[in-house]
Amino acid sequence: MKKIATVLTAFLLTASLAGCGAKEAPAEEAPVSDNETQQETAAEETEIPSVQPETDSGKKLVVYFSCTGHTKDIAEKIADITGADLYEIKAAQEYTSDDLNWHDENSRTTHEQNDPDARPEIGSEPLSLEGYDTIYIGHPIWWGEQPRIMDTFVESYDFGNITMIPFCTSASSPAGNSGKNLAEHAGSGNWLDATRFAPGTSAEELREWIGSLKQ
Repeated sequence: MKKIATVLTAFLLTASLAGCGAKEAPAEEAPVSDNETQQETAAEETEIPSVQPETDSGKKLVVYFSCTGHTKDIAEKIADITGADLYEIKAAQEYTSDDLNWHDENSRTTHEQNDPDARPEIGSEPLSLEGYDTIYIGHPIWWGEQPRIMDTFVESYDFGNITMIPFCTSASSPAGNSGKNLAEHAGSGNWLDATRFAPGTSAEELREWIGSLKQ
Protein backbone atom coordinates (compact mmCIF):
# COMPACT_ATOMS: atom_id res chain seq x y z
CA MET A 1 0.00 0.00 0.00
CA LYS A 2 2.84 2.39 0.81
CA LYS A 3 4.49 1.41 -2.47
CA ILE A 4 1.39 2.40 -4.47
CA ALA A 5 1.11 5.73 -2.61
CA THR A 6 4.76 6.47 -3.29
CA VAL A 7 4.35 5.78 -7.00
CA LEU A 8 1.22 7.94 -7.20
CA THR A 9 2.96 10.79 -5.39
CA ALA A 10 5.90 10.63 -7.81
CA PHE A 11 3.54 10.69 -10.80
CA LEU A 12 1.68 13.77 -9.54
CA LEU A 13 4.95 15.56 -8.82
CA THR A 14 6.26 14.91 -12.33
CA ALA A 15 3.04 16.20 -13.94
CA SER A 16 3.16 19.36 -11.83
CA LEU A 17 6.78 20.10 -12.85
CA ALA A 18 5.94 19.57 -16.52
CA GLY A 19 3.09 22.10 -16.30
CA CYS A 20 5.29 24.72 -14.68
CA GLY A 21 7.93 24.35 -17.39
CA ALA A 22 5.55 25.02 -20.34
CA LYS A 23 6.27 28.29 -22.34
CA GLU A 24 3.68 30.82 -23.59
CA ALA A 25 3.83 31.84 -27.25
CA PRO A 26 5.58 35.24 -27.68
CA ALA A 27 3.20 38.12 -28.30
CA GLU A 28 4.67 38.83 -31.78
CA GLU A 29 3.76 35.33 -32.87
CA ALA A 30 0.10 35.75 -31.95
CA PRO A 31 -2.33 35.29 -34.86
CA VAL A 32 -3.14 38.53 -36.80
CA SER A 33 -6.58 39.18 -38.22
CA ASP A 34 -7.03 39.76 -41.98
CA ASN A 35 -8.01 43.36 -41.29
CA GLU A 36 -4.82 44.04 -39.34
CA THR A 37 -2.75 42.42 -42.08
CA GLN A 38 -4.30 44.70 -44.69
CA GLN A 39 -3.66 47.75 -42.52
CA GLU A 40 0.00 46.84 -42.06
CA THR A 41 0.42 46.19 -45.81
CA ALA A 42 -1.18 49.51 -46.66
CA ALA A 43 1.09 51.30 -44.19
CA GLU A 44 4.18 49.68 -45.76
CA GLU A 45 3.03 50.71 -49.26
CA THR A 46 2.52 54.35 -48.29
CA GLU A 47 6.02 54.51 -46.86
CA ILE A 48 7.59 53.69 -50.26
CA PRO A 49 8.94 56.97 -51.73
CA SER A 50 7.39 57.97 -55.06
CA VAL A 51 9.65 58.42 -58.04
CA GLN A 52 9.03 61.56 -60.11
CA PRO A 53 9.86 61.49 -63.83
CA GLU A 54 12.75 63.67 -64.89
CA THR A 55 11.85 66.87 -66.73
CA ASP A 56 12.20 66.56 -70.51
CA SER A 57 14.89 68.75 -72.01
CA GLY A 58 15.56 69.88 -75.55
CA LYS A 59 11.91 69.95 -76.59
CA LYS A 60 10.75 71.66 -79.77
CA LEU A 61 7.67 73.80 -80.32
CA VAL A 62 5.90 75.12 -83.41
CA VAL A 63 3.96 78.34 -82.81
CA TYR A 64 1.80 79.67 -85.62
CA PHE A 65 -0.88 82.15 -86.55
CA SER A 66 -3.08 81.29 -89.53
CA CYS A 67 -6.32 82.67 -90.93
CA THR A 68 -6.66 80.92 -94.29
CA GLY A 69 -4.97 77.65 -93.35
CA HIS A 70 -1.75 78.03 -95.39
CA THR A 71 0.50 78.70 -92.40
CA LYS A 72 -1.28 76.02 -90.38
CA ASP A 73 -0.49 73.46 -93.07
CA ILE A 74 3.22 74.32 -93.00
CA ALA A 75 3.30 74.38 -89.20
CA GLU A 76 1.72 70.95 -88.90
CA LYS A 77 4.18 69.49 -91.39
CA ILE A 78 7.13 70.94 -89.47
CA ALA A 79 5.73 69.49 -86.23
CA ASP A 80 5.37 66.06 -87.85
CA ILE A 81 8.92 66.13 -89.16
CA THR A 82 10.55 67.37 -85.96
CA GLY A 83 8.26 65.75 -83.40
CA ALA A 84 7.55 69.21 -81.99
CA ASP A 85 4.54 70.36 -80.01
CA LEU A 86 2.01 72.68 -81.67
CA TYR A 87 0.58 75.95 -80.38
CA GLU A 88 -1.87 78.08 -82.34
CA ILE A 89 -2.08 81.80 -81.78
CA LYS A 90 -5.78 82.66 -81.95
CA ALA A 91 -7.15 86.17 -82.03
CA ALA A 92 -9.56 87.05 -79.25
CA GLN A 93 -11.70 88.59 -81.98
CA GLU A 94 -11.63 86.19 -84.90
CA TYR A 95 -10.78 87.63 -88.31
CA THR A 96 -13.55 87.48 -90.90
CA SER A 97 -13.15 87.46 -94.67
CA ASP A 98 -14.10 91.16 -94.68
CA ASP A 99 -11.41 91.85 -92.08
CA LEU A 100 -8.83 90.22 -94.36
CA ASN A 101 -9.80 92.19 -97.47
CA TRP A 102 -6.61 94.07 -98.28
CA HIS A 103 -8.36 95.87 -101.15
CA ASP A 104 -10.56 97.66 -98.61
CA GLU A 105 -8.86 100.66 -97.04
CA ASN A 106 -11.27 100.45 -94.13
CA SER A 107 -10.82 96.77 -93.36
CA ARG A 108 -9.65 95.74 -89.93
CA THR A 109 -6.32 94.34 -91.11
CA THR A 110 -5.62 97.45 -93.19
CA HIS A 111 -6.01 99.62 -90.11
CA GLU A 112 -3.87 97.27 -87.99
CA GLN A 113 -1.05 96.98 -90.50
CA ASN A 114 -0.96 100.73 -91.00
CA ASP A 115 -0.51 101.21 -87.26
CA PRO A 116 2.87 99.91 -85.97
CA ASP A 117 1.58 100.18 -82.41
CA ALA A 118 -1.52 98.04 -82.97
CA ARG A 119 -1.54 94.98 -80.70
CA PRO A 120 -4.55 92.71 -81.35
CA GLU A 121 -5.51 90.69 -78.29
CA ILE A 122 -4.68 86.98 -78.20
CA GLY A 123 -7.46 84.57 -77.27
CA SER A 124 -5.36 81.40 -76.89
CA GLU A 125 -4.52 80.01 -73.46
CA PRO A 126 -1.18 81.23 -72.05
CA LEU A 127 1.81 79.18 -73.11
CA SER A 128 4.56 77.69 -70.92
CA LEU A 129 8.00 77.71 -72.55
CA GLU A 130 9.60 75.54 -69.89
CA GLY A 131 11.76 72.79 -71.36
CA TYR A 132 11.85 74.12 -74.93
CA ASP A 133 15.14 74.95 -76.60
CA THR A 134 13.86 75.43 -80.17
CA ILE A 135 10.76 77.27 -81.37
CA TYR A 136 9.57 77.47 -84.97
CA ILE A 137 7.33 80.52 -85.25
CA GLY A 138 5.18 81.07 -88.32
CA HIS A 139 2.67 83.51 -89.77
CA PRO A 140 1.32 84.82 -93.08
CA ILE A 141 2.72 87.97 -94.69
CA TRP A 142 0.31 90.90 -94.51
CA TRP A 143 1.16 94.14 -96.26
CA GLY A 144 4.77 92.97 -96.56
CA GLU A 145 5.15 92.35 -92.82
CA GLN A 146 4.17 90.10 -89.94
CA PRO A 147 0.58 90.48 -88.64
CA ARG A 148 0.47 92.78 -85.64
CA ILE A 149 -0.85 89.96 -83.48
CA MET A 150 2.59 88.36 -83.84
CA ASP A 151 4.04 91.45 -82.16
CA THR A 152 1.55 90.95 -79.36
CA PHE A 153 2.75 87.37 -78.94
CA VAL A 154 6.52 87.90 -78.91
CA GLU A 155 6.21 90.85 -76.53
CA SER A 156 4.29 88.65 -74.08
CA TYR A 157 7.08 86.12 -73.41
CA ASP A 158 10.70 85.89 -72.36
CA PHE A 159 12.40 83.50 -74.77
CA GLY A 160 15.70 83.48 -72.90
CA ASN A 161 18.28 81.60 -74.96
CA ILE A 162 15.74 79.60 -76.98
CA THR A 163 16.59 79.25 -80.67
CA MET A 164 13.84 81.02 -82.59
CA ILE A 165 13.23 79.95 -86.20
CA PRO A 166 10.79 82.28 -87.97
CA PHE A 167 8.95 81.23 -91.12
CA CYS A 168 6.16 82.79 -93.11
CA THR A 169 3.78 81.97 -95.94
CA SER A 170 2.74 84.02 -98.95
CA ALA A 171 1.93 83.50 -102.61
CA SER A 172 4.60 85.90 -103.79
CA SER A 173 5.63 88.43 -101.13
CA PRO A 174 9.08 87.83 -99.57
CA ALA A 175 9.69 87.49 -95.84
CA GLY A 176 11.04 91.03 -95.83
CA ASN A 177 11.87 92.32 -92.37
CA SER A 178 9.27 90.18 -90.61
CA GLY A 179 11.81 88.00 -88.79
CA LYS A 180 13.97 90.96 -87.83
CA ASN A 181 10.92 92.84 -86.59
CA LEU A 182 9.83 89.95 -84.39
CA ALA A 183 13.33 89.63 -82.91
CA GLU A 184 13.38 93.33 -82.05
CA HIS A 185 9.94 93.25 -80.48
CA ALA A 186 10.79 90.11 -78.50
CA GLY A 187 14.07 91.40 -77.11
CA SER A 188 15.03 87.83 -76.16
CA GLY A 189 15.82 84.52 -77.83
CA ASN A 190 18.40 83.63 -80.48
CA TRP A 191 16.70 84.43 -83.77
CA LEU A 192 17.58 82.93 -87.14
CA ASP A 193 16.72 84.58 -90.47
CA ALA A 194 13.11 84.21 -91.58
CA THR A 195 12.22 81.83 -94.41
CA ARG A 196 9.24 82.25 -96.73
CA PHE A 197 7.23 79.28 -98.02
CA ALA A 198 4.61 79.17 -100.72
CA PRO A 199 1.24 77.67 -99.80
CA GLY A 200 1.30 73.90 -100.21
CA THR A 201 5.07 73.49 -99.75
CA SER A 202 5.78 69.76 -99.56
CA ALA A 203 6.99 67.91 -96.49
CA GLU A 204 10.11 66.86 -98.39
CA GLU A 205 11.05 70.50 -99.07
CA LEU A 206 10.49 71.33 -95.44
CA ARG A 207 12.58 68.37 -94.34
CA GLU A 208 15.48 69.59 -96.48
CA TRP A 209 15.11 73.10 -95.08
CA ILE A 210 15.10 71.87 -91.49
CA GLY A 211 18.19 69.77 -92.17
CA SER A 212 20.02 72.79 -93.58
CA LEU A 213 19.45 74.99 -90.55
CA LYS A 214 22.55 75.91 -88.60
CA GLN A 215 21.62 76.74 -85.03
